[in-house]
Amino acid sequence: MDRTGTTGGPASVGSGALLEVGPLPGRTGIRASGEIGVSTRRSWENALTELSRRHTDVSYVELSGVRFVDVAGVTALAVTAMSLPAGRFVVERPPPQLPRVLDLFWPSLQRIEVEPR
Repeated sequence: MDRTGTTGGPASVGSGALLEVGPLPGRTGIRASGEIGVSTRRSWENALTELSRRHTDVSYVELSGVRFVDVAGVTALAVTAMSLPAGRFVVERPPPQLPRVLDLFWPSLQRIEVEPR
């Protein structure tokens, strides 16, 4: 059971997983912290949907506080980026598995730029 809106507030579930997502001040984007997995996926997907609605040319996804993201969480990011009419997502400081999964499944995806930790 997910207890958040599209962005803001933490998503906490029985498993103890927690995800907090909020806007980035001063630029189009979101900042997430916690874990992106099966129990927090709805909040993650809602935040990405909302970000895509506000997207102009470049949107930022700051993930320095994310400890883990599963393949489905990376897939949600990739699918959202591919659905943008133009521009790209800049993913800042993601956990190590995110660029690996992107390289494995979407090696030529130009709509996501990853800035490492």
